[in-house]
Amino acid sequence: MGTIDISYYNLAIGLLLLAIPFFYLWKFKTGLLKPAVIGTVRMIIQLFFIGMYLKYLFLWNNPWINFLWVIIMIFVAGQTALVRTQLKRSVLLIPISVGFLCSVVLVGLYFIGIVLQLDNILSAQYFIPIFGILMGNMLSSNVIALNTYYSGLKREQQLYRYLLGNGATRQEAQAPFIRQAIIKSFSPLIANIAVMGLVAFPGTMIGQILGGSTPNVAIKYQMMIMVITFAASMLSLMITISLASRKSFDAYGKLLEVSKETKK
Repeated sequence: MGTIDISYYNLAIGLLLLAIPFFYLWKFKTGLLKPAVIGTVRMIIQLFFIGMYLKYLFLWNNPWINFLWVIIMIFVAGQTALVRTQLKRSVLLIPISVGFLCSVVLVGLYFIGIVLQLDNILSAQYFIPIFGILMGNMLSSNVIALNTYYSGLKREQQLYRYLLGNGATRQEAQAPFIRQAIIKSFSPLIANIAVMGLVAFPGTMIGQILGGSTPNVAIKYQMMIMVITFAASMLSLMITISLASRKSFDAYGKLLEVSKETKK
């Protein structure tokens, strides 16, 4: 049995459920009604556009076009990270782009080529969804971690200089701040892993079951999705911080001004 299609009429009926959260956002004057409406409209438009270009990507199934899609997504993710972290382009753009590219290629192709053992590792059916999942998770974890890392360095500059003054290398002095960044960024993911399948059924697993896969197949895919997102997110973060840190300190280990100036 295949997936049951949802007609546009029934989709419109389903969207009426948004009246519930929208009503309470308005009733309690949260100030979130306008952002929620705009965000929902953007989501609908963006998903329709994604459906259109994915249709052609799957139809063409061209390795070069598929890889070009990854490059474009890396560029978009890098720009998004710059906006969300408010870090200077000279500090973050190249490090996070390199971190994304290395991680998504290494982990994604490892999964597709070695775990799934596909003959065509750039097959659009697997390549694009897997790489898309990895990119989304890497972006969110990197943004949280980088904000934590640099805010910690600014807030605790005396601790950083104390460690340097007592013989610590630059890497050793940065270690406490990297530790806090990892804890802040990955604690939700680890908590989510711990209750996977017990408290909530994950989206990938539900999607595959609705698409006609057996529960056993869906479970194995979901298990691997969690593993590869965990691995890719950690690898991309370590590469990004390693490269970004080289542009964040002067020759004496002093933290430079890495944040954009906010307009008053």
